[in-house]
Amino acid sequence: MRIAFQKAHFLLSVASVKQLPPDTGAEIAFAGRSNAGKSSALNTLTQQKSLARTSKTPGRTQLINFFEIDNDRRLVDLPGYGYAKVPEAQKQKWQALIDAYFRKRESLVGLVLLMDIRHPLKPFDEQVIAWAKSCSLPLHILLTKSDKLKYGAAKKTLDEVKRALPSELISVQLFSSLKKTGLDECEQVLSSWMCSNRLGG
Repeated sequence: MRIAFQKAHFLLSVASVKQLPPDTGAEIAFAGRSNAGKSSALNTLTQQKSLARTSKTPGRTQLINFFEIDNDRRLVDLPGYGYAKVPEAQKQKWQALIDAYFRKRESLVGLVLLMDIRHPLKPFDEQVIAWAKSCSLPLHILLTKSDKLKYGAAKKTLDEVKRALPSELISVQLFSSLKKTGLDECEQVLSSWMCSNRLGG
């Protein structure tokens, strides 16, 4: 079964765990450093130009944004890190919010981590991987902007990242929002998560 990701629409933004929508159905969260192309990937997946706001100033996503596909399924855009010009206290607040979300959210069936293929496995990426592993949460990595490299170099990075991953619950692929590279593979993974028997929690 394929999920109709193009039906996604904005549901709400939250700044604390108390504001989260009802913990039912299935949702997939997207995380990534603030220059990794997360908003572009969400827009490509949903075939919408501005579902997730893209910005020339990385780090604009400071809340958890929920997008509803149907009554039972949601996509979740988590705050980006790395280039966000905000006080350290604010970054720590975001980190605590994301950690609480990962650990308490029963409807979370999988996590997508986006990494710029030219700069993979930075400290924030390693932290998300550790989070996912500690929560036994399926993780799928998109090596974004793969069009920026020739195929041989992109494949080499893909293989290096695969070797560095600590768990069989983690998968990884090449992805390009510009060229739509890897879109079908991404849709298959996310659809399988959303149609898993964890739905209905």
